Amino acid sequence: MTGEDTKHLPLEDLHSAAGARFGAFAGWSMPLTYPAGVMKEHLHTREHAGLFDISHMKLFEVGGPGAAALLNRACPLDAGAMEIAQSKYTFFLNEAAGVIDDLIVTRLDDGRFMVVANAGNAAEDERHLRALAADFDAKVEPLDRVFLAIQGPDAWAALSRAGIETGSLLFMHSVEPRQNWFMSRSGYTGEDGFEIGLPEADARDLVGKLLQDERVQWIGLA
Repeated sequence: MTGEDTKHLPLEDLHSAAGARFGAFAGWSMPLTYPAGVMKEHLHTREHAGLFDISHMKLFEVGGPGAAALLNRACPLDAGAMEIAQSKYTFFLNEAAGVIDDLIVTRLDDGRFMVVANAGNAAEDERHLRALAADFDAKVEPLDRVFLAIQGPDAWAALSRAGIETGSLLFMHSVEPRQNWFMSRSGYTGEDGFEIGLPEADARDLVGKLLQDERVQWIGLA
């Protein structure tokens, strides 16, 4: 992939200002580490709260009367049996039951679901889901959002200080706390944490508030 083809995060300027070292990942220029270094970043996440920019991942909203049936066709999942706000880890499967990608599906309400897919397969995921959707009364809408993760034992307290209440949100459940926001209590660090999709202007404001808290620091992909 050439430099012209490389995708850049909406908040790249904030990472540069924080001293990030960038590298290529799944076609994106991603902050790999910051001046503290990998070990200190790891320990900070385990002990306090690490802030990750995961905007290379893709969010899709799947809606319509046939949305649950579409996801049942695409995944080994009974989407119709999911509770409102419940999230489930699952897979997109091809016609031979091979795995196309792993993802998280959340039921937003009766006829709306959020799908969070990985960066490396986002384009293929969208093609696959759109092809299946032709047989269902459902719409697949890719969302243009900044996607942040805040992970670690102090994540909930840091979000609360920034004006985002999380106390009633259970693990692997989600909420839409503000217009065009999506927040789940989930993550891949092994710590308690949250993943938040939101418009760029809101993301810049939230990041500024979070980084005023000494318990929060940027963490790289490495």
